[in-house]
Order: sequence, then structure tokens, then C-alpha cells
Amino acid sequence: MKWVTRENAKVDRVACPWLIRRFVDPEAEFLFVPADEVLAVAEREGAIPYDVPGAELGHVDGRCSFESIVLRYGLAGDPALAELARIVHAADIVAEVDTALEGWGLKAIAHGFSLLLGKEDHRKIELESPLYDALYLWCRHKLAEFEDE
Repeated sequence: MKWVTRENAKVDRVACPWLIRRFVDPEAEFLFVPADEVLAVAEREGAIPYDVPGAELGHVDGRCSFESIVLRYGLAGDPALAELARIVHAADIVAEVDTALEGWGLKAIAHGFSLLLGKEDHRKIELESPLYDALYLWCRHKLAEFEDE
């Protein structure tokens, strides 16, 4: 399946492809286009739009796009994924960055990759996906430690 969003990805628009490939659609293809072309490209390509105003898989009801995907695809039952969603939310929503301390670090890393790579969004996904793998495993480990106490 094709997925489409705005070019020059930072936090949410890189975290979402990681989430989609790991938990929803391992063969997902991502298209990054100018913001004003997302919906037209979605229509033309039969792609699912995300992280764009008006999209079901966008910022809706206080959620970031990552959280909307977690909800839409029934992934909220994974406590580690829910914890990762909380961190992505903090990193992506400026006014809520203090809701998860890890959000500050993720925001810095994501914005650093954006400064480094500009609109090379596929390269960002390639380089940042191991970061999300590690962060997801860290969330699992962190939650397991709390269960052991």
C-alpha cells in the first residue's frame, strides 16, 4: 500500500513510517510531497494520507498522527507501543514536550536529522528507523522493570 504525507519530515512523519512498517504494512511505500499536493497525490495514487490537516491519520482530538495510527489499527493494547506513542506525542506537539522527558531528546534528534538531510525523507526513515527500534525495545524494558518491582 502507498502512504503519502508532507515532505521535509521531522518527528511524526518519520515515526509513522516506522510504525506502519513494523505493525501495519511491512511492504508500505511512502511518498513525500509538498503539503498542498498531499490530498491530490493520495487520490491519484490510491495512497493513504497521514499527518496532514483533514486526514483521519493526522492530528485529531489532541492526538498526533502516530497516536491516530495506533488507534486506527488497534495497536493500543501493546503497552510499550503506547509508551512510545506518549514519547512521540511529546516530541511532536510543541506545547506538550514536557509530558515525557524523552520527548526533548527525540525532538532534538529528529530535528537534527532534518537539518542534516533536508528533504531526503526516505534517507531519514532509513537512518532513524533503528532509533525507533531501540526506543521501542527500551520502552518494553522500562515497563518490564516496573512490573518486576
